[in-house]
Amino acid sequence: MFKKILMVMTGLTLALSASAQQEIIMAGSTTVLPVAQKTAEVLMSKHPDVKISVRGGGSGVGITALIEKNCDIANSSRPIKDKEIQTAAGKGVNPKANVIGLDGIAVILHPSNPVSGLTAQQIIGIYTGKINNWSEVGGSNLKIVVVSRDSASGTFEAFNELALKGGKVRPDALMQASNQAVATTVAQTPGAIGYVGMGYISDKVKVVAVDNAVPSKETVLSKKYKYARPLFMYTDGEPKGIVKEYLDFVISKEGQKLVEEVGFIGLK
Repeated sequence: MFKKILMVMTGLTLALSASAQQEIIMAGSTTVLPVAQKTAEVLMSKHPDVKISVRGGGSGVGITALIEKNCDIANSSRPIKDKEIQTAAGKGVNPKANVIGLDGIAVILHPSNPVSGLTAQQIIGIYTGKINNWSEVGGSNLKIVVVSRDSASGTFEAFNELALKGGKVRPDALMQASNQAVATTVAQTPGAIGYVGMGYISDKVKVVAVDNAVPSKETVLSKKYKYARPLFMYTDGEPKGIVKEYLDFVISKEGQKLVEEVGFIGLK
């Protein structure tokens, strides 16, 4: 009788283990979020036994969740930092970067703004507080409203490095918690300027050229557009099991087509 109960319990344990292996939890970058949501949706439609949950919060939040072993994949729009790698090592986690696409950080304006192009130096001036009125860069006599991402954002850090060259964002900037929040704020605020991942470009905002280039597949791949970056999905070590199957799907021909469908640039 005991042997029979043990066999039943063992079978139940194996069944539960197999079930657990079919679930993936992702957290992090709101830039990568549309890619994660779309690819997860398609993969789950093909495999009803697989459950994938996706939440945002920012790249820093996702990487922290991976380090704390609260997620299987950390979505990030920036490379992991040395101090994060050290913290991870102390907890027995070995973050592995999996590049799943490319992005150009788009500088966006309110649609009514007549300005169609800015130089990289003018953007530094605007975001650091040296330029305060659109008339200073060929626009109307209108106060500039600077919109930025919050410090937990990989887009904030990438923009700070690529565009501001480490300069400090002006203290009166409107700090937003997501790409969508930036896009919405700019769309509703005459005089506003912001920046978002390519997947958040819409007809509700105006993309401005930077040094005569706008973000596109061609300008990002040719490096003509200066604010370009890779997009990551970090795992603890080499991905295995269902996590590997999912990541293999993301970088497959079909997965990369989905990356481009949501507005980003595929690797293939």
